[in-house]
Amino acid sequence: MDYSKLYRPSALNSFQFIALTGLLMSASAHLILYFFVGHTPAGFNWLYVCWTGFYIVGTLINLFGKPDEPHDHHHH
Repeated sequence: MDYSKLYRPSALNSFQFIALTGLLMSASAHLILYFFVGHTPAGFNWLYVCWTGFYIVGTLINLFGKPDEPHDHHHH
């Protein structure tokens, strides 16, 4: 099993990439809200649960899904 598909950017699929971006953006928003507003909205932490779930689904697809077929669109 290729565990680099969990962390190596070039091995991540789109689900994993979107989830990590979402986690980073949520964390950034969390810090901004905490320091400049003084609180975060109720339920804000559910974002982390959702992004983590999205990442896990993407990881399962990446590890156990069939590998991408070669993208050869020029059949002669």
